[in-house]
Amino acid sequence: MLKSISRTLLTGFITLVPVMLTVYLIYWLAVSSEQLMGKMLHWVLPEAFYFPGLGMIVGLLVMFIVGLLMKAYLIRRIFALGEKVLYRLPLIKSVYRAFRDLFDFMSPKKEGMGQVVAVNLNGIQAIGFITQEDENRLPDAFRENDSVLVYLPMSYMMGGHTIFVPRDSVKPLDMSMDEAMRFVLTAGITGKSSS
Repeated sequence: MLKSISRTLLTGFITLVPVMLTVYLIYWLAVSSEQLMGKMLHWVLPEAFYFPGLGMIVGLLVMFIVGLLMKAYLIRRIFALGEKVLYRLPLIKSVYRAFRDLFDFMSPKKEGMGQVVAVNLNGIQAIGFITQEDENRLPDAFRENDSVLVYLPMSYMMGGHTIFVPRDSVKPLDMSMDEAMRFVLTAGITGKSSS
């Protein structure tokens, strides 16, 4: 009986925690946006025009406008110059570059980046993500080997390995990044979704 109760509690926990974390993240983003933009709006707008939620709406509008502006070549060049300044500041460059690289990796805009692949390691197949194929951006020792850089995540977000492998040891898989990440991080328990 105790075993049945504990199993039921565990099932409830496993069901509720991902939902609660997702809802909390959305709530945190909405509240943070409202607080930040709300303070700015209080400086600009009379009190009569402000209503709760306006800060969040303006925050979404600002993100949309920035997204539109980043399509313009001149704005991208100005942004790149600003990034060069950030990359020279001692502490900021490390933090900013890490976040920037992570979001660039997840971004669908780069051809080949983040491609889900199966890597053959002495007959063992591992799921990974190509993070670098440009030979000019690899260390000199790996340029002549026709190698690619592949990130192999470990299950349950316990880290991962970044390895250089010959291009012929890599086989593209028909999986999206989200699907592959979910599959690897749960050690295959979730399986591959059919859609």
